[in-house]
Amino acid sequence: MSATDFEPEIRLEPLLGPGAEDRRRLLLIVNPYASTVSDRLRNLVVSALRGSYEVDAIDTERREHATELCREAADEGYDAVVAFGGDGTVNEAANGLVGTSTPLTCLPGGRANVYCRMLGIPADVVDATEHLLALATRWEPRAVDLGLVGSRYFVFSAGVGLDATVVERVDARPRFKRRLGQYYYAWVASATYARRYLIHPVRFETSLGVDGVTALVQNGAPYTYFGNRAVEMASGASLESGDLAGLILKRTNLLDIPSITWRALSSHASVAAHRQVHEFTGATALTIRSTDGRPLPVQVDGDYIGSDVEYEFSVVPGALRVVA
Repeated sequence: MSATDFEPEIRLEPLLGPGAEDRRRLLLIVNPYASTVSDRLRNLVVSALRGSYEVDAIDTERREHATELCREAADEGYDAVVAFGGDGTVNEAANGLVGTSTPLTCLPGGRANVYCRMLGIPADVVDATEHLLALATRWEPRAVDLGLVGSRYFVFSAGVGLDATVVERVDARPRFKRRLGQYYYAWVASATYARRYLIHPVRFETSLGVDGVTALVQNGAPYTYFGNRAVEMASGASLESGDLAGLILKRTNLLDIPSITWRALSSHASVAAHRQVHEFTGATALTIRSTDGRPLPVQVDGDYIGSDVEYEFSVVPGALRVVA
């Protein structure tokens, strides 16, 4: 049984490493509202990590609080920041550490935990804590790329259109999001598509010369996870490739979304091969502009951040240091 199904008793032996005076200082930023985080689990994780590190822990209290805390952590000389929450918490932490020498790592506290998995960190919190303890004796920070839309960085993906609308509606019901996870996303996606994207959806034009109704922009792969299954969309970008990849859905009808969903969850079919999908790779910049002046919703790393009539996407190579 996964650690996300219950609150485990973490009993990890501290690894032999530097003396107490040489221990690295970690700031553990905890999102207490994340899907699988509880006070008891937080305390168990802190207790385990203190076997090999000096650990300060603080809970986030509002949106973008993790960004503020990370900026302070960098100024105060912490050796690393640990984001314990979902991908939204990781995104906020990355936005606070971008351009600094303080590395980021993470512990899985959400449902998908995409960035944790991309970095090679286990999706089970017990295994991930053990993994972080092992890093005490093989500390090797490295630089990775970040995507950028407007003034907001994203660690693995962003989206304009349908997926952003879905995220907005899911975020509006946090209790259902926490309890039902991916199944709530699937239900909201179906309802949103039927109500808002079948008839007269907001359309946009792009600097690629392709018009559409939805765009996915990736700084790495996969796009997300449905349970333990990786959901692959675009291919070609990685956290160290120096470019972006993505997909543009050119139109929607009753048959397109079910077909695309089947391809996304299939281990054999490709979303990019769908006749209404345009794939792009090797991009360093992308402009998306509403064709009729209606605002376009946007999400970054699974968090809705607003709407506008135009977006500028780019990649910032080596903008963030991570340790994993």
